[in-house]
Amino acid sequence: MSSHAMLRMIFLVVFLGWLMIWVMLPTKLYKNTWTPNLDSKLTSTYFARRGTNLLLFSFPVMFIAAFGCAYLHFRKKSRGSNYSKRPGYSATAFLKRPVLVMAPLGIVSALELIFAAMFVALLIWSLANYLYVSFGHLHMHKQGEKIWEAQFRSVSLRLGYIGNICWAFLFFPVTRGSSLLPLVGLTSESSIKYHIWLGHVSNILFAAHTIGFITYWAMTNQMTEMLQWSKTWVSNVAGEIAIVIALPMWVTSMPRFRRKKFEVFFYTHHLYLLYTFFYLLHVGDNYFCMILPGIFLFLIDRYLRFLQSRHRARLLSARLLPCGVVELNFSKTPGLYYNPTSILFVNVPRISKLQWHPFTVTSNSNMEPDQLSVVIKSEGSWSQKLYQNLCSSVDHLEISTEGPYGPSSSNFLRSVESKKLLSFRSVCSLSLIRVNICRHESLVLVCGGSGVAPFISIIREIIFQSQKSNVKVPRVVMICAFKHSADLAMLDLLLPISGSPAEISQIQLQIEAYITREKEQPNTNTQKPLQTIRFKPCPLDSPISAALGPNNWLWLGAIISSSFVMFLLLLGIVTRYYIYPIDHNTEQIYHFSFRALWDMFLVCVCIFIVSSVIFLWRKKQIAREGKPILNKEIPTPTTTTSPGTWFSCADIELISLPTQSLAQATKVHFGSRPDLKKILFELKESNVGVLACGPRKMRHEVAKICASGLADNLHFESISFTL
Repeated sequence: MSSHAMLRMIFLVVFLGWLMIWVMLPTKLYKNTWTPNLDSKLTSTYFARRGTNLLLFSFPVMFIAAFGCAYLHFRKKSRGSNYSKRPGYSATAFLKRPVLVMAPLGIVSALELIFAAMFVALLIWSLANYLYVSFGHLHMHKQGEKIWEAQFRSVSLRLGYIGNICWAFLFFPVTRGSSLLPLVGLTSESSIKYHIWLGHVSNILFAAHTIGFITYWAMTNQMTEMLQWSKTWVSNVAGEIAIVIALPMWVTSMPRFRRKKFEVFFYTHHLYLLYTFFYLLHVGDNYFCMILPGIFLFLIDRYLRFLQSRHRARLLSARLLPCGVVELNFSKTPGLYYNPTSILFVNVPRISKLQWHPFTVTSNSNMEPDQLSVVIKSEGSWSQKLYQNLCSSVDHLEISTEGPYGPSSSNFLRSVESKKLLSFRSVCSLSLIRVNICRHESLVLVCGGSGVAPFISIIREIIFQSQKSNVKVPRVVMICAFKHSADLAMLDLLLPISGSPAEISQIQLQIEAYITREKEQPNTNTQKPLQTIRFKPCPLDSPISAALGPNNWLWLGAIISSSFVMFLLLLGIVTRYYIYPIDHNTEQIYHFSFRALWDMFLVCVCIFIVSSVIFLWRKKQIAREGKPILNKEIPTPTTTTSPGTWFSCADIELISLPTQSLAQATKVHFGSRPDLKKILFELKESNVGVLACGPRKMRHEVAKICASGLADNLHFESISFTL
């Protein structure tokens, strides 16, 4: 067994052990047998009763996160490229097929459905066991209280316990630079839906928890409890403030509200800081230690992103397309590597100092080592203001960035060099070798409007790999749906700004473009020309680079481990020499909420100190090692790829695609929509990768076709920020 496989096995065992603790937590065995034994061994003057939860709930995840960074670093070094040297067919490939396509869940694969069912089963199991244990030893909180009233209170309390389980997982999906997501083959953008699901479930549980207690207090004439901030137990006031803050966050996050009033959702959702603060004051330090890993890792990621965004990015040029699309070209350090379909978060202070928007990276780090590009379509108010600013003949634009973030490998292309496979011909069958050469025999890229952006980076990567004599790349069929013929200009971006049509002739590319709102070819003289804007360099701007440099994963692991160890040391010192004397040497009891305040304060201080020191140190090292990158002369795109010339190719029959230019590889259909079912079912290859990006209705249609079971050769993957 290789060292990588052994590490993955260790991570799996630790993770399963952590899950088993959550399964056992509500049981009678854990409460009556495990808890006394663990507390007697782990409770100390340094951590008090937090020692048990720190060891069982916090340490396993922090261990995986820290050592997972080292694993990802050395795996990246050993591969030397973004290609996985493994067979293209996975034992779980059939589980990744979509089985449920419906609103509001979106596109759900069999694997996601299984894990979702297991999580719901955990919630039901926990609630049932909590109630079984509590009903067996009911505690009357008021003289003359009826049994059913005590049971009602117990149910309301345990609903809050179940909501706390959701919080243990809530922050993992939104930690963009997390080492946990790549370990299981996920990215932050593909995991957003899990955060949404967990958020809805936790809000439902907490709302029921709150309503239940208010109802209980009303039934038992204890409404004054709503104003209680207990010194020895949970604060009711803090919990009520938390749920009041959570309600507007919940309402504005609903899909319909979020789409229509995104800015309201964006600003309201930043109340999560206050929500988390009062929630932790409410549950106290013991429960805080149970959900600590998710919050700890999220704060590290958020602070590093803040530090990265303080530096302005060097914007080299912008291409303004006639369809209202902007391509921004930034300078980047050569050591910054990213995979296709990565995203970059962009902030333009001239438009809004607070708003950050994610955009797909269209450049390829292999073909363009010193440049990074993103595509922005002027649809919302923010992007329209950006387009107007660029059209106003500005010579410099101040922009900050975060990222790029993306997959740790290119799953749509998994290949190995064919010459390495030759040594295995004596032991491997020809069919196995053919599988190893490429994961998919062909790729079908279905997009609508600006959904073409992620496929630009994929095609550029295929172009780069096609230039290697020992690598076989799949045939590519791109199906594009645009509203107007001017949108065809987006296909010009398939090639880098310095590219030529000859480069794309090395791959088997077929583009089927559908113009849905125009029934005939318009007059090409009415098309606006593509405009290129070059910006003056500014000494304050710097090339985009990874937050912690080329060895980003190693330094992130150092931050995670160092800050967590510092937190434990400071927590032990504060508890032993400040809290413990008050609790045991006087008649006073240290305030329940102040314990949680100390935990939050120490977490923030440790993350701030360690992250700042390592970030600034790495920044100085990168500045010493790096060379100044000046603005390059960026050639103006030639008219050979102008969208106006494409219409003349609409009737060309594409016989030999590898020898055709980009224009000849494109066929334009006016006044119709693509018959996706017919197109996909006509594909004869045994292994076809189907990627979809664009409007939700279109993605869902493609997913349903692939999930229908009528074509076993179709393997679906959705690329989207939304459900």
